[in-house]
Amino acid sequence: MKISVTGRSGRMGQSVISAIEAEDSASLHATHDTGEDLAAVLEGADALIDFTLPSLSDELLKMALEKNTALIIGTTGHSEEQKQAIAEAAKSIPIVHASNFSTGVNLLFHLTQKAAAILGNETYDIEVTEMHHRHKVDAPSGTARTLLDILNKETRTSYQEDIAHGREGNVGPRPSREIGMHTLRGGDVVGDHTVMFAADGERFELTHKASSRMTFASGALRAALWLKSQKAGLYDMQDVLGLK
Repeated sequence: MKISVTGRSGRMGQSVISAIEAEDSASLHATHDTGEDLAAVLEGADALIDFTLPSLSDELLKMALEKNTALIIGTTGHSEEQKQAIAEAAKSIPIVHASNFSTGVNLLFHLTQKAAAILGNETYDIEVTEMHHRHKVDAPSGTARTLLDILNKETRTSYQEDIAHGREGNVGPRPSREIGMHTLRGGDVVGDHTVMFAADGERFELTHKASSRMTFASGALRAALWLKSQKAGLYDMQDVLGLK
């Protein structure tokens, strides 16, 4: 499978390139970096893996539709309009769009859904924490947003009305529907995420810690190989891993 990669000089781009070069059933078709011709990188590629910035997404979608190239999008921080554009493009080409490509993190998504369905938020107070390296630009992380989306759905709460992003001052007693979201940044942390369910007398925690970007790169490559046999549509890693 011929796979192109954007963000060649970035840390994730380098990891994805290494993962492709180590895979017998895939070959590195072309790479792209800021200021280079994106159309040329898509020409002749079976798929393209993107871990860059949302600012590239509009052009990427346009070019991928013209070249009929499958996309694996790991970029986070998209606007709602961009998310809608990705969904619209997926009507014509196969796309895997995920906030995290780690197998372990996707199991965390799965277990968080199960735990929230069983424990709820009437007896258990729910808190989410995430930590990443000092260079990460969006907060909370895309993975944390996915966790919050899962929790909101299972507890019938709202991101706009019930998520508390940190606390400061005399905030009063904790509302029963509130879900805390706490973002930490520092050092070279690849990605830590914890979902906590706290009740009187006990606390239940689900935690995933990534120590290498290769876990995300390998997952993205796995998604690309999986897409080879898929029709046009919008997929995520839960589809790739068969967790749905």
